[in-house]
Amino acid sequence: MSNKIILYVLLALSAAPALADDLGKYEDESRAIVTPFMQQLMTENKKAIMEGGVESAIKVCKEIAPGMANDLSRRHGMKITRVSLKVRNPLLGTADEWEQKTLKQFEVRLARGEKPEALESAEIVNEPNGRYFRYMKAIVLQQGCVACHGTGEQLSDGVKARLAEYYPYDQATGYTPGQIRGGVSVKRPL
Repeated sequence: MSNKIILYVLLALSAAPALADDLGKYEDESRAIVTPFMQQLMTENKKAIMEGGVESAIKVCKEIAPGMANDLSRRHGMKITRVSLKVRNPLLGTADEWEQKTLKQFEVRLARGEKPEALESAEIVNEPNGRYFRYMKAIVLQQGCVACHGTGEQLSDGVKARLAEYYPYDQATGYTPGQIRGGVSVKRPL
């Protein structure tokens, strides 16, 4: 083996612990952003429902949630978004290749009995536009969410009308509590 090859192997091996440390650090930082984001979104939805009924919560998801995600993205220098395999708003919620793979893995992990609140994933990936840290935390459908994401008979006529008005290409219905609704995704350039 040439000295050059040995040097490359040694450099690669010495970088592995640093990469693992970075991954853990980035994961902790992402979790510290995503968890309060999800909690605040739930609080805003509950507040809207108390003030104006279920139809008001649709406006929270349409306007307030994307604004919150955009603000966090700018503040932290990374892309933070909600994605799904069954999107409500194709312009904002369509999952890219990594996100699709991760959401499908979440469904498998959930089916194997993993606790829904523990469903998250993180890794460093090479993509055509560069190297990124990717993180996702699953959004698990809660009982109250069926009013807007449940089966057709669970949706009121008012909710159906508002969804048709705001989201003409909506696919995000037919869920039952405990299913993976989507995920909050973080994409951080490295």
